[in-house]
Amino acid sequence: MERIWLKNYDSKVPADIDPDRYSSIVDIFEQSVEKYSSNVSYINMGKSITFAELDGLSRDFAAYLQNSGLKKGDAVAIMMPNLIQYPVALFGILRAGMTVVNVNPLYTARELQHQLSDSNTKAIVIVENFACTLADVIKDTAVETVLLTSLGDMLSPVKKILTNFVVKHIKKMVPAFDLPNAGMFLTALKEGHSQSYQRPEVTGEDLAFLQYTGGTTGVSKGAMLTHRNIVANLEQTSTILETVVDPGKELVVTALPLYHIFALQANCLTFIKFGCPNLLITNPRDMPSFVAELAKYPVTVITGVNTLFNGLLNTPGFSDVDFRKIKFSLGGGAAVQRPVAERWKKTTGHVLLEGYGLTECCPVVTVNPPELKAYKGSIGMPVPSTDIKLVDEEGNEVAMGEAGEMLVKGPQVMKGYLNRPEATEEMIVDGWLATGDIATYDQDGYFYIVDRKKDMILVSGFNVFPNEIEEVAAMHEDVVEAAAVGVPHEVSGEIVKLVAVRKNPELSEQDLIDHCRIHLTGYKVPKKVEFTDELPKSNVGKILRRELRDK
Repeated sequence: MERIWLKNYDSKVPADIDPDRYSSIVDIFEQSVEKYSSNVSYINMGKSITFAELDGLSRDFAAYLQNSGLKKGDAVAIMMPNLIQYPVALFGILRAGMTVVNVNPLYTARELQHQLSDSNTKAIVIVENFACTLADVIKDTAVETVLLTSLGDMLSPVKKILTNFVVKHIKKMVPAFDLPNAGMFLTALKEGHSQSYQRPEVTGEDLAFLQYTGGTTGVSKGAMLTHRNIVANLEQTSTILETVVDPGKELVVTALPLYHIFALQANCLTFIKFGCPNLLITNPRDMPSFVAELAKYPVTVITGVNTLFNGLLNTPGFSDVDFRKIKFSLGGGAAVQRPVAERWKKTTGHVLLEGYGLTECCPVVTVNPPELKAYKGSIGMPVPSTDIKLVDEEGNEVAMGEAGEMLVKGPQVMKGYLNRPEATEEMIVDGWLATGDIATYDQDGYFYIVDRKKDMILVSGFNVFPNEIEEVAAMHEDVVEAAAVGVPHEVSGEIVKLVAVRKNPELSEQDLIDHCRIHLTGYKVPKKVEFTDELPKSNVGKILRRELRDK
């Protein structure tokens, strides 16, 4: 379709970007740490490090990796919440020419084993709080190097000792584990400091990230994101943000986990490029502490999902925070609900912008302009160098105002799925990536999501696919078959509901929920279970989830 949205671009925003302006993320990082060396790069639990310190620490980790038997292109996993250790490890891996595998620290053993094995991960940096999960599966993976870190490791000496003591011995947050050959992340940095570092030649076609995402097959798939993909998306978004962002002067709140593609790109990488600090929130679920952190700093940018914004608005003390320095607030990962957006504007005085993306697009596809004066209920306009078309079930383009599946083409579209050529061919046809989302557009080039073609369930911004839940439910000896659907929820957007046919009438709702909790990350666990005599099916035996949702 014609790029009708270009007429509404800010005059400073180009229609197209150069995806080859930088050869890799490493180029962008090196320029930023040199240009903004004395600026603060990350803040966490009262501790801050400068760009120069981030440069040195990440260089040391890169040297350690290169001298530990790993080679360029090897997969190295990071499994931790938002801590200063994360960007140190991240940029160290990238500077060593290796591939980052982001891992959700809340994964169950089954989920972790699949991701580590599928990605052929050779090394992992993990917070010891979750090491027990790794210990359960490491023998079934290719992981040879394990580096442990504690929550307080990057804090000042006194605070480090105190924090780690409280976490381990007072709060008992570190379950026992057996990883006899594991090393310590801080020791690796110390060793790397005295080792030689050879900057590898990293090109745009080299893999930067294996970013795992849910799939209709019931297992997560590794989206292969190249350096060129990531650089392109950084250029696409930064050309828009340059209209409001003052390089070196902003402070962005990073409450969403950095292992999630939204925070990884929109916060971590984008504001490294702009030379601005990220305020890392380790536990955003502790809303009172989160609000207390916000009150300490002159925040200018905040990103999040609808549930995060809603939670803040309902936390005492949030309305007392000084919002005068806020440049913009950005919501993604899930639809921003109008009541939340309107209350956000009333409380903070600023519009809650909305964007749209998916892991396979690094992730940004569309975004509303920062100068938007009021909530539109739209996901915005396509970013530069991005084409979108909406098609019906026969593949024909639909007219303005009509609903169709959104297809995306641009330099941010992934290389493909690791080890899954058939899934890649199904997802990307002639360069067009099928999002599975149904949308419309208006005469100004603004797009609106109206439905999801696939049966994905969106829980607090995280994708949950029914097949995985159903497979786990079917593992229970008293379950004949089951179907998982999403039902609306005022806090998380949606929750998982399981409808099951049971063999044993003694099987209870709580029994099945407890069973799922053993094998699934918390947000995937069904919150409701309904038992039925039979599930609705098509004439070929396919379970009709839509009928269950409609019911």
